[in-house]
Amino acid sequence: MSSKSKRYISLAVILLAIVAPLAVWTQRWNIYDALRLRNYQASAEVAQVATDTAMNDDTRQLFYVYYPEFQDKQAFNNSCKSSEKTIVLGCYVSGNGIYLYNVTDARLNGIKQVTAAHETLHAAYERLSSREKAHVNNLLEDAFEKIDNQRIKDTIEDYRKNGADITNELHSILGTEVRNLPPELEQYYTRYFTNRLKIVEYSEKYEQAFNERKQKVAEADKKLASLKQAIEAGESQLNILSDGLKSERQRLDGLLANKDYDSYNAAVPGFNSRVSAYNRQVGQVGSLIDQYNALVAERNAIATEESELVKAIDSRPDTLQTH
Repeated sequence: MSSKSKRYISLAVILLAIVAPLAVWTQRWNIYDALRLRNYQASAEVAQVATDTAMNDDTRQLFYVYYPEFQDKQAFNNSCKSSEKTIVLGCYVSGNGIYLYNVTDARLNGIKQVTAAHETLHAAYERLSSREKAHVNNLLEDAFEKIDNQRIKDTIEDYRKNGADITNELHSILGTEVRNLPPELEQYYTRYFTNRLKIVEYSEKYEQAFNERKQKVAEADKKLASLKQAIEAGESQLNILSDGLKSERQRLDGLLANKDYDSYNAAVPGFNSRVSAYNRQVGQVGSLIDQYNALVAERNAIATEESELVKAIDSRPDTLQTH
């Protein structure tokens, strides 16, 4: 073999040594996914959630790659090691899995779907190239500046305080919870979902379950404050009427003691009229008190429902009682 041929072979070997790892690197996610999915079979619930959230084929595969699981509280807390003091409904553990808290309250139907889509978008964000990520980050930040939903603003602020990757969280939150997005960002999410608004509808539906109860409690509290004021005013008036009646009763007793029957008889109708007015006031105040008590019961029942909903999504470990 000539020296020239040897040089060509050496060059080819060098190129192969360079190109082969590069090819593996560029195909690393495809290789990883193929290995992960080789013997995987999604459960009926997991498959249904993928369908419910309008995941396209690639996103469904990405969802399955991380072996999504719906877990009860203990298992979920073992899977999602979080230092956050707020309620957590799901987590994406890079290179491991997607874990979802198994919320079973029928009044919160849709929360599993939104959480599943949210965590899958975390996995998708991780796979963006540096160039793609920089561009998407700009789109996310611009969109967030136009958001007027205070709950979402507060959520992002909580993430910020906890040191989370804000653009990563925005990538999941805007994609699953915001109905109107700028056209370019909306177009971006079509790479993951065939109908993103299906997810937003789930989000709006279960959020409404909380908002309706919060609003009803707030309205009840406002009415209770007004009723309390009316009751206090009525009771104050009763005290004034009662004092006046006591004084008049003493005067009438004095007239009888002095045998001033004409004056006594003349004053009795007026006294009786004042007694009737007092009794009417007692009835009015009693009616207000009945309304107040009924509204308190109604308000507390709604507050209990709200508390039940919060408890249904509270994945944090239960505290233990000491002896």
